[in-house]
Amino acid sequence: MLQRILGIVGWVGTALVFGAVAIRFVRPEWDQYAVYAAWAGLSCVALYTAGQWRQILEFFRRRQARYGALATISVFVALAIAVAVNYLSARQNKRWDLTANQQYSLSEQTVRVLESLEGPVKFTVFDRQTEFDRFRPRLDEYAYHSNQVSVEYVDPDTRPVVAREYDIQAYGTVVVDYMGRREHVTSDMEQDLTNALIKAITGMERSVYFLQGHGEKDPTRTERDGYSAVADALRRDNYTVESLVLAQQKDVPADATVVVLAGPTSDVLPEEADALRRYLARAGKLMVLVDPAVTARAAPLPNIEALVGEWGIQVGNNVVVDVSGATNEPSIAVAASYPTHAITDRFATLTIYPLARSIDPVTSGVTGRFAQTLVETSPRSWAETNLATLTGDSGVEMEVERGDKAGPISIAAAVSAPAESPSTPVNEGDAPQPDAPKPETRVVVFGDSDFATNAYGGVPGNPNLFANAVSWLAQQENLIAIRPKQADDRRVTMTARQLQLVVLTSILVVPALVFAAGVFTWWRRR
Repeated sequence: MLQRILGIVGWVGTALVFGAVAIRFVRPEWDQYAVYAAWAGLSCVALYTAGQWRQILEFFRRRQARYGALATISVFVALAIAVAVNYLSARQNKRWDLTANQQYSLSEQTVRVLESLEGPVKFTVFDRQTEFDRFRPRLDEYAYHSNQVSVEYVDPDTRPVVAREYDIQAYGTVVVDYMGRREHVTSDMEQDLTNALIKAITGMERSVYFLQGHGEKDPTRTERDGYSAVADALRRDNYTVESLVLAQQKDVPADATVVVLAGPTSDVLPEEADALRRYLARAGKLMVLVDPAVTARAAPLPNIEALVGEWGIQVGNNVVVDVSGATNEPSIAVAASYPTHAITDRFATLTIYPLARSIDPVTSGVTGRFAQTLVETSPRSWAETNLATLTGDSGVEMEVERGDKAGPISIAAAVSAPAESPSTPVNEGDAPQPDAPKPETRVVVFGDSDFATNAYGGVPGNPNLFANAVSWLAQQENLIAIRPKQADDRRVTMTARQLQLVVLTSILVVPALVFAAGVFTWWRRR
């Protein structure tokens, strides 16, 4: 009797379950009743199953039933593992870039900018739908490195109202929106996208002035001795680059973020040195690159040396000689050692200095200002004081008794100190930001100006180190990193004969070898 009642309960439960499924498709508005019917049906089926415990136990005592149960459990375990892996991968995304130069990974500079985001940033791509895919790989990396980043793709032809709101003038425009500030860029390159993001974050451009009038390197000159390459790199980092003839002005412009004195061949005037002192007193930032005087006609630079000496940096009257074997020319110094400093944080790239002099921090400091070494040459180098030997044919040797200093040699130094007077706002009424960095005076000195020229821009470490120094001077530490690298050209160039050999090998030789191996195997088996 009990079994008959349980049988009826089982059929009723099955009918309720099928009825609940039918209600979901036929009368969706009765969804609530379908849920109740499903739960009631499942309860009836469970009650019927529990009443059949003797038959179930007897069934599993059979050998085939046990094997079937094990197979079923194995299938369910495999499915559970697959579901768990997919569940975790959907929430814990991890990527690996196995290309030789990390072509599909964001640069360290971009990652630092993304990690410093204090609010949500939105990238809106305006282009035809068929062109969206060229933006996705790059912008997916931005979203991967920061949960503050969101990306939206808009076709201006199908959503003209949104395109008009964002003032879109051309296809392929990316709008970066950060805390109400918008920047437009028409490129999918990482450098351009990051530059637009930096502009949106800072809300302003910073100015780098290159002093002129003393034989300095020209930021507009595209020849091998010019600075046009580093000037372009600075513009990509959201700096405006200007030339400044300080002798024609009373003071350094108020909007100068960084002043660069690159490779002067003559000294600055005392009035110009005083103007630079006043600029440094109001939280100015100065970079000085001085080359060694290797000829008798080279003009001394007492005013420049005195200016940097006030900041605890001593310019040596020597030339760094490097016989480590990295280059065939001993006057070209190669550096791979960078003492701990914000400029060289995680910087592990070789830099080359064609003709450098020592730049040493004053050990005891000057009026409380203590400089730090940035770059050191190899132990197999020294500071040569007898400059005449560099032009002779007899070669150079270290002579400690004549004043030569054994390596490693410091060829760059940096110093910072609180500003003596607050900086003047560029525009009247500009209030200081509450989260702005404290006003500091910062000075960086390199013992060579040629390392940043166009001729040595192909050495990856050179322009990166120069740009890092400018970013540190501008108190933009989030920009101090290795800049994006271009993809390597890995094309294979072959002559007509080599191409013919490759074709013959792939069409004739390789198939013939496979056929011969098959015939040999068949013969052995016979």
